[in-house]
Amino acid sequence: MGVINLTPDSFSDGGQVSCPDEAANFAEGMVQAGADWIDVGGESTRPGASAVGPEEQIRRTAGAIRAIRRRLSTIISIDTTESQVAESAAAEGANVVNDISAGRDDSRMFPLVARQGLGVILMHMQGAPRTMQSAPSYGDVTREVSEFLVGRRQAAVEAGIERSRILFDPGIGFGKNVSHNLQLLRDTAALTRLGQPLVVGPSRKSFMGQIIGEVRPERRVFGTAASVAWCVANGAAVMRVHDVGPISQVVRMIQAIFDLNPAGFSQE
Repeated sequence: MGVINLTPDSFSDGGQVSCPDEAANFAEGMVQAGADWIDVGGESTRPGASAVGPEEQIRRTAGAIRAIRRRLSTIISIDTTESQVAESAAAEGANVVNDISAGRDDSRMFPLVARQGLGVILMHMQGAPRTMQSAPSYGDVTREVSEFLVGRRQAAVEAGIERSRILFDPGIGFGKNVSHNLQLLRDTAALTRLGQPLVVGPSRKSFMGQIIGEVRPERRVFGTAASVAWCVANGAAVMRVHDVGPISQVVRMIQAIFDLNPAGFSQE
């Protein structure tokens, strides 16, 4: 999954894309580099970020999604907690809602997803973006995240969403400290056993910078690659990343190791 942030203040790529044509060009480049999925967002969810209203999110994302869909048949998700934004995105061609609140912020989100037959990513987050990194605390982070995701799946199914359309995201970097993030990554295989395709988004995150000693997010490609390799080897279905080209090579190598004879490879 390649990330397109149509925001001025995202933690690593704010302001990089500012108009529909740029978004479509960026998405096209990501697909050519190996992305199967494009995630579009109009609100930064970095630690400390301020909320952006649905009207502004729609202004930022609707034209971009329309332009991307005109060129590409790939999966497009809208990164939002607002049903109004999700409805606009679906009208422009988005297939999936990537909801970091797992449907808690807007009671109309699950009914909308069910009504329109969309996919939905349910993510765990302790707190809200503005406050989530203020001393996050868990007894057993993997158990608590797992219980939360299973509970939100039940709520989604009760709202009419088909279970086959639900994906889980443990929320790396969302209300977690370094140890919490590492524990969740270590327990990737356990999270996949919850029964839904697992989306993981470690790309360029600040906990990684603390470990490898790199303050610049765009210089954390190798740290991201290591995390992606671990997650894919342990069963993650979707990796949400900024650096699609190099990370797609990592994914292909891991898949080749598992498959032994990947499609199109000659043994001669």
